[in-house]
Amino acid sequence: MNVEFINPFLQSLLNVVSTMASMQLTPGKPRLKTDNLAKGDVSGLIGMVGPQTKGSMSITFDQSLALQIMQNMLGENPGKINDEVTDMVGEITNMVTGGAKNLLAEKGYDFEMATPVVVAGVGHRISHKADGTKMIMPFTSPYGTAYIEICFEN
Repeated sequence: MNVEFINPFLQSLLNVVSTMASMQLTPGKPRLKTDNLAKGDVSGLIGMVGPQTKGSMSITFDQSLALQIMQNMLGENPGKINDEVTDMVGEITNMVTGGAKNLLAEKGYDFEMATPVVVAGVGHRISHKADGTKMIMPFTSPYGTAYIEICFEN
């Protein structure tokens, strides 16, 4: 996977959560991911296709972090993952990908974004749409952890 593709997504996630939810996430150590099992409770997955490459990105949140982000963004906390929380995760996935798309365009990469798919539940799976190396990186907070996964064709 092209390393140039990773940082724009990480920067965009930090920016979106900071701007929209007034919350700071602490980046952890990236590593390769070899399975499809999600590490958290609710995930947004989005595909991207462009002339140079194709890939996908997912963001998975622990329930506690997703609920706190919702509290900070919208002033409500339903206490569990419901349709409003999954809608918010889809929107965050869209915003992060849009921010990364703008950063990548500055480097000469262009791609179209699909509509995000949101999956919730303990032990759910994430199936990336590209046949490439999967990278996962945790982002911690006092409220729980978010995991970003990026997979682009080599």
